[in-house]
Amino acid sequence: MKRLTLLILCFLLVAATSAFVAGQEPEQKRNDPADPAAAFQKVLQEKTAKKAAIMRDARNYLAQRYDLGNRPSPVKMFRGKPVQQGVRVKLPAGVTWQQLAQMTPDEIKRRNLWPEGFLPLPAPDHMEGGMLFPQFHIDEVKRQTARDLNRFDLENDIPDHLLPEFPAPIFLTTRTDLGDVSRGQLITSENFWEIFSPILNPKQLDGLRLLVTPFPQQQFNGTEDRRSVRPSLGVTCFDCHANGHTNGAHHLVGDIRPQEFRHRIETPSLRGVNMQRLFGSQRALRTVEDFTEFEQRAAYFDGDIALAAKKGVNTLNRSDQVHAMAEFQELLDFPPAPKLGVDSKLDPARATPAEMRGQALFFGKAQCSTCHSGPIYSDNFMHNLQTERFFNPKTVRGHTMVGDGPIKTFPLRGVKDSPPYLHDGRLMTLDDTIEFFNLVLGTRLTEEEKKDLLAFLYTL
Repeated sequence: MKRLTLLILCFLLVAATSAFVAGQEPEQKRNDPADPAAAFQKVLQEKTAKKAAIMRDARNYLAQRYDLGNRPSPVKMFRGKPVQQGVRVKLPAGVTWQQLAQMTPDEIKRRNLWPEGFLPLPAPDHMEGGMLFPQFHIDEVKRQTARDLNRFDLENDIPDHLLPEFPAPIFLTTRTDLGDVSRGQLITSENFWEIFSPILNPKQLDGLRLLVTPFPQQQFNGTEDRRSVRPSLGVTCFDCHANGHTNGAHHLVGDIRPQEFRHRIETPSLRGVNMQRLFGSQRALRTVEDFTEFEQRAAYFDGDIALAAKKGVNTLNRSDQVHAMAEFQELLDFPPAPKLGVDSKLDPARATPAEMRGQALFFGKAQCSTCHSGPIYSDNFMHNLQTERFFNPKTVRGHTMVGDGPIKTFPLRGVKDSPPYLHDGRLMTLDDTIEFFNLVLGTRLTEEEKKDLLAFLYTL
C-alpha cells in the first residue's frame, strides 16, 4: 500500500513538473537565440540603436573628403535638374591642383599628397555592406507598390543634389520619335503595362515585367537575416537601375574577399547596353544575358550561394526569362545630344568655340579618347589606371584601400546625367573627373583647357 501511494505521488510530481515546463516553454523559446524571431529582434534592436551614430560618422567622413554643398551650374540634365559644378574633392593643406599636377606619382605618394577624395570610397558601414537606395526612390516605390526599401541599420550617404535626376527619362532605340517614353513616372509593377504595352512587343513587355518584379536579396527577404523591419518580397532590377538608368543606389561587389577589400559599386546606367561588350565593373561578363543572370544568382547575395539558397534565390530560365529581360535592356538608348553629328562628333555649326576646343583636347592632349572612343565613347575594354602609384594602402572605416585593378570603360554618352562618377562613385562632379585623370594620365592641362574639356563633356 505504501509503495502504491509512493508511485502515485511520483506520478503526480512528474505531471506537475511537465505542466509547469510546458507552461514556461513559450518564454524559454522567446529567450532562445536559436529562435529566428528572437534572433531577428535582437539584431533589429542592436542595429537600430547604432544607426544614427554610424550615419553621422559616415557623413562626417564624406564632408572630410568633399565639398558637398549644393552649387548648381547653368547646365541641366534632360528633365531640368541642375548639374552640380566645381571640384568637390578637397586638397591636402598647402598644395594646389597645379602644383600637384607637376609632381610625379612617387613624390605624391612619398609626401602623402594624394587627395582623400581620390581614394576608393567606403560604404557607410563597409563591414556590413549591402544595397542602399536614395530616399526619393524608397518613398516613390512605397507610394506606388507599398514595398518598403528602408533599412533599419543604414541609409544612403550621398546628398540628393549630387545624384541623378529622378525619375530618369527613358529613350528607346526602336521609337526614337517618341522621346522620353516614361511619362515622367518611375516605372514599377504598377504602371509598366499601361505605359509600355502600346509600344513593346509581348516578349519585350515580359522582359520589362521581370525587371520590375521583386525577388529576394541579401538584405531584403523573408528570413530573419534581413535588414528591413518587415519580411520583404525583395528588390527589382529597376530599384537600382531606375527606369533603365541609375538613381545613385550602391552596393558592394560580390566577387572579392575578405570583406574589407570589397569595392563599393555605384549603379551604372543601362543606356546603350546594346553597343557594349563587357558588363560588370570588373567581372568582364560577356553579354547582357550573363550580367542579368549573374546579378540574380550572385550579386544579389554577395556571391554566397548558401545564403542565396536559404533566402530564396530567383533562378531565372535563361532560354526565355533572361533572354526577354536582356531584349528590353537592349532597347534603352542614350538621351539626345543635339550638338553631335552623325559621326558622334560636334557639328561646328551648332557648337561653341569652347566646346570645339574641348573636343580637340578630348581626342588629343587630354588623352580621353584612348579609352573613350567610338560612337558611345567607350572602347569596350578594361583598363588598369594603377592608382596605387599615388598612395600607400590604408584601411579607413573598415575599407582597405588599395589599387582598383582593371575597370571596364563606361560610355560617356549622356555622362552629365549620371553622377557620381568612377565605378565606386568617388568623384562627385565632372570637374572632379577632369582633375583625377589630369593626375592619373599626367596630362598637365591648364585651367582654361579644363574648362573647355568640361564644356565638351556636357555636350555628349
